[in-house]
Amino acid sequence: MAAAKSTEINLPPLNLQTLKVKLIGDSPLIVHAWSEKALRAMADKQQKKATAGRQAKDPWEDFCGSLYWLSEKPEKPTEADVERAKFGFPAIAFKAAAVTAVTSTGGMTKVAARQAFHIEGGEFVEIIGPPPSMREDVCRVGMGTADLRYRGEFSPWSVELLVKFNANVLSAEQVVSLFEAGGFAVGVGEWRPERDGPYGRFHVARDGEG
Repeated sequence: MAAAKSTEINLPPLNLQTLKVKLIGDSPLIVHAWSEKALRAMADKQQKKATAGRQAKDPWEDFCGSLYWLSEKPEKPTEADVERAKFGFPAIAFKAAAVTAVTSTGGMTKVAARQAFHIEGGEFVEIIGPPPSMREDVCRVGMGTADLRYRGEFSPWSVELLVKFNANVLSAEQVVSLFEAGGFAVGVGEWRPERDGPYGRFHVARDGEG
């Protein structure tokens, strides 16, 4: 009986490199995290629990609930708590902006771009800048009904990303170009260009900027 032939597979090594990218906001960043109250209401609805009816709106509570707290969030935050706290924004939002921008730059599919780089350092990146301010907006919630929303706004703002990328697929220059295009065409946060708004636009910092 003939011996089974062995198959040798040679895999080219991944050329993984890291790059620091600083993004500077060109328009205010509006954040809208899922608040504990909203998450609890959704859980109660899914579990078919009885509710106490619609509660009176608390603008300050809604504002604090819209923020992504990196510092420990007090049970009842005060203005002083907000002024000294650190806040973040989902890192995946910046990757999504860069990946979506592939459609306007050409030469690569969104699937390939999504696989070619990642943002290191955790779920959130810290927002660098002054404390957030509270904004009041009228929003449409369906069937012609309007509602007031209270959310955090950062202006000016910037973030620093640590990007790990496969240099066999993308060069450092291409990575930077994707973030540049994403900041102009897509943006992050509420009312960003991708959603027909002017907010959450950014650009890649030039040498000595920021």
